[in-house]
Amino acid sequence: MNKFHTKLRSLPSLAGLRGFEVAARLMSFSAAAQELNVTQTAVSHRIKTLEAQLGVKLFYRSGKTITLTDAGKKLLPEASESFGRLENIIHQIKTDSETRVVAVSVTPSFASKWLIQRLGNFWSAYPEIQLNIHHTLENANFTTDGVDIAIRGGNGDWPGLVTKLPLPLEQSPICHPSVLEGKHPLKTASDLRHHNLLHEDNYEDWTLWLEAAAVDDVDPQSGNVMNDSNSLGIAVENCQGIALGRLSLIENDLKTGKIVKPFKISIASNFSYYLVCPKEKAEDPGVQAFRDFILNEIQ
Repeated sequence: MNKFHTKLRSLPSLAGLRGFEVAARLMSFSAAAQELNVTQTAVSHRIKTLEAQLGVKLFYRSGKTITLTDAGKKLLPEASESFGRLENIIHQIKTDSETRVVAVSVTPSFASKWLIQRLGNFWSAYPEIQLNIHHTLENANFTTDGVDIAIRGGNGDWPGLVTKLPLPLEQSPICHPSVLEGKHPLKTASDLRHHNLLHEDNYEDWTLWLEAAAVDDVDPQSGNVMNDSNSLGIAVENCQGIALGRLSLIENDLKTGKIVKPFKISIASNFSYYLVCPKEKAEDPGVQAFRDFILNEIQ
């Protein structure tokens, strides 16, 4: 028999130690019985067994009143600290082993241009969390869609939901590099009149940008309208026109030269990306972890 095994066998009953710790902490056998969910007789029996194993008295008993002996006073703080550490470790082990599932609703454009390329950082930091990502152009219905948190584009006006503004956007014209030196090279903003302007949903953004650039010889309502920013981006990449790009979402494309930003002027978009969730989900650890991850990535 090895030394370690012999040492373990010399320990008294764990149930007895637990019964003693609770009874001594509460100074009551009946209160200890309630906390341990056993009978008062069982508590008394466990403590008597422990005292027999130790060969010392731990309590003085006088009717229903108990007081600690010197041995009991010496044992109590050690027993309380040991059980506290054991409970903390067990809780940590259980928490670490639990797989949390967080359902996230996100637009396809935000997912492909910003979120997906960063998910490796999330999984490294939170291996215990499984993300279920729902791609949709529609706002998530938190009651029926089974979604915990969403990344929505808009103006932030969603009553009844907890919102954070993680990603305000600026916009500037973007195009394929070949357009800069094509048949009608882009030297000044006025040169846009020779090109197909691409709009997402409406003409408002181009109107605002041309005003900011002090250009009055380009029709902001010329060109073509699409309701999907991914399709808009593909059109730009294939030399089909010039669009206003949301700069935070196209950083990588600009760095690689896949697309270019011909002018320095940019405008704040009235469209931003928000993190939103129901109030009852705001304190969920998995939702908090995803929210903190998004905010950290932006910073």
